[in-house]
Formats: sequence, structure tokens, C-alpha cells
Amino acid sequence: QVQLVESGGGLVQAGGSLRLSCAASGRTFSNYAMGWFRQAPGKEREFVAGISWNGRSTYYSDSVKGRFTISRDNAKNTMYLHMSSLKPEDTAVYYCACKEAVAGIRLPHEYESWGQGTQVTVSS
Repeated sequence: QVQLVESGGGLVQAGGSLRLSCAASGRTFSNYAMGWFRQAPGKEREFVAGISWNGRSTYYSDSVKGRFTISRDNAKNTMYLHMSSLKPEDTAVYYCACKEAVAGIRLPHEYESWGQGTQVTVSS
């Protein structure tokens, strides 16, 4: 099983930027497609972005497309989420997760391992 640890969350003003990191250990990181999800209080966990094992294919929710960029560095066993033009509605706990195939990358129940989450708060 892959162990995942997120970092990089914090408090930022609207319009600002943050970069989240997801460090993986355990099984071979490059074998897995990866995803970022978020969960705001009282809401369901929602898909934010996903990336194929080699980074050649990326996927975004409509709410973040054009503002967020997902990437990965397989040599460092790390995935990133660069968030710009942040809005108060982006406030949530952000989670990274891994799965073996790209199919179903937007579906949280398809993932086999999750990190503990990192809080992102965007003030207006």
C-alpha cells in the first residue's frame, strides 16, 4: 500500500496562490494515477484534479480549470497542486489519493489510499 502525506496548506487572501505537495512512500509511486480532492464543512468530498502515472494526462473539475495545475515528479515520489486566483469557495481540506488506473479518476470510491489532508483557507 502507498502512504501519502499532504503539505503546503494555509491561510491566503482571495486572489493569492498556494502550492500543495503530496509525498508518497511504500509501493512504486509511478505505478499509480493520482488525484486531489477537497471537502468543505458540511459538503461531500469532491474531485479537484487528477493525473496519469506518467503525467501526460491531466483532468480538472470545472470549478478549478484554468486556475489550478496538477503535476508530478516521479523521481521525487511527489505530486503537486499549484493553486492560483484562489477564491473563498476554495476553502476546504485538500486530500491526495492514488489508484491503479486512470479510469474513474474523478470518483473518490475508486481510490485505494488517501492522505490525512491539509487545510486551505481563503479569506475574502
